[in-house]
Amino acid sequence: MTEVEIYTDGACRGNPGPGGWGVVLMAGGKLREICGGELHTTNNRMELTAAINGLNALSRRCRVVLYTDSEYVRRGITEWLDNWKTRGWKTAGRKAVKNEDLWRQLDALNGTQDITWRWVKGHSGNPGNEHADLLANRGLEETLNSG
Repeated sequence: MTEVEIYTDGACRGNPGPGGWGVVLMAGGKLREICGGELHTTNNRMELTAAINGLNALSRRCRVVLYTDSEYVRRGITEWLDNWKTRGWKTAGRKAVKNEDLWRQLDALNGTQDITWRWVKGHSGNPGNEHADLLANRGLEETLNSG
């Protein structure tokens, strides 16, 4: 099984506001980068979108280590998701889960790969995270320039 490292990041100018997402995929000595953005979004939506796009970029089942600087993403997928689904997509406080559409997509993708979810401190000099951050900001700028 191919081993892949994926670094993801989201960026937002204002929250909500225009945002971008970036992904760095590394496997077998090769590097691939992807990014994009939306004109009206939130930082959490961009963090989730980055993870979704990173996993969608895989063409076959892989052993993945996915790095995110978002505890929202890491804890959501590893700790909170099962309870949300059990409660009909409600939080412990009986409120609707925010970003349910993206969580459903990420949940489906999570089952297609062998993923280890790792949190990395943002803006701390981690090269993969810094690269993903640059891509997220590129996605934001490209979205602003095309809108």
